[in-house]
Amino acid sequence: QVQLVESGGGLVQPGGSLRLSCAASGRIFRINAMGWYRQAPGKQRELVATISSGGSTNYADSVKGRFTISRDNSENTAYLQMNSLKFEDTAVYYCNANVRDWTFLSSDYWGQGTQVTVSS
Repeated sequence: QVQLVESGGGLVQPGGSLRLSCAASGRIFRINAMGWYRQAPGKQRELVATISSGGSTNYADSVKGRFTISRDNSENTAYLQMNSLKFEDTAVYYCNANVRDWTFLSSDYWGQGTQVTVSS
């Protein structure tokens, strides 16, 4: 099994910054893509950003230029640097990883989520 643990959420004022971390552990042979998703109250979960094992990134239009996804393959960790936060960024943020285990099967895993609240 694989566990994803997120950290770094919290309360921040509009215009502020937060950095989320997602640490993967367990039966990992290789982590393929990693990503961040979010779900606001009453809304569906949506993609925020993804990063491939080679470092290629993809962002939702709503966060382009404000958020940056990165990863440290040696630590099996992904990060989401969030700058210029807006009220509408308030949501539970979830980490996702596609992981190949030692049987060479790939599966998707999710973290438990971390709350980000943007409020004045």
